[in-house]
Amino acid sequence: MSKTIVFVHGMFQNPKSWANWINYFETKGYKCIAPAWPMHEGEPATLRQNPPAGLGELSLDEIVTKIESVVSSQSERPIVVGHSVGGLIVQLLANKNLVSAGVPIDSVAPNAMLSFDWSFFKNSAMIANPLKGDEPFWMDEEGFHGSFANTLTKEQSDAAFREYATHDSRNVLRDCMGSSGKVDLDLPHVPLLFIGGEKDQIIPPELSEKNAKAYTDKDSITSYKEFPNRGHYICGQPGWEEVASYVYEWLQTNAK
Repeated sequence: MSKTIVFVHGMFQNPKSWANWINYFETKGYKCIAPAWPMHEGEPATLRQNPPAGLGELSLDEIVTKIESVVSSQSERPIVVGHSVGGLIVQLLANKNLVSAGVPIDSVAPNAMLSFDWSFFKNSAMIANPLKGDEPFWMDEEGFHGSFANTLTKEQSDAAFREYATHDSRNVLRDCMGSSGKVDLDLPHVPLLFIGGEKDQIIPPELSEKNAKAYTDKDSITSYKEFPNRGHYICGQPGWEEVASYVYEWLQTNAK
């Protein structure tokens, strides 16, 4: 029986962002699933033009419940790979022992763990802004290039925006900083591979490394890998194959 990988997208993306990774891992013999968060199904361009009613009220708990149901419905515990908030969801599921291995990529860190990097504070504050209430965060080309796809040319970033970007709920990030984003970092856990991007302005690499090092069980596998010249769009920018290949090789060794 082939192993299953569940891919979990983050904010401002949907399952379409995993298309290349799914193709890559299917050619390696894996069964791949990429569930959509609630209100994230469909073409990103359509979701931008016609945001689902209630998008701004979407919570992290609702998303975790959806992904957990997908993970729990598999015949055996799957590998779960998640980007950004999806990386935090990987950690939450691993904390419940629902996965066989996890790969948080440019992951939002649990337990309100912070970085003192200015770009981290700027982007987090802009999204979580309490004065905006339940108004969704409207992603645009300038914001996408300035923070999400900062290592691409403006032309490359705009093309990626048109193909893959969505608007999102501010409440998701707010929830990540609260009780819904709590992980017991002292528990034994399944193998975890944390990946950071050198030039990520949303989740700086030092925060990804800090997150990995916060796990204390010495008998559990916790790995960290930083990729040079990668931004938050690490899973889609040119060179994504190198990242996917590293994940594959790590899984071959650590996810038996």
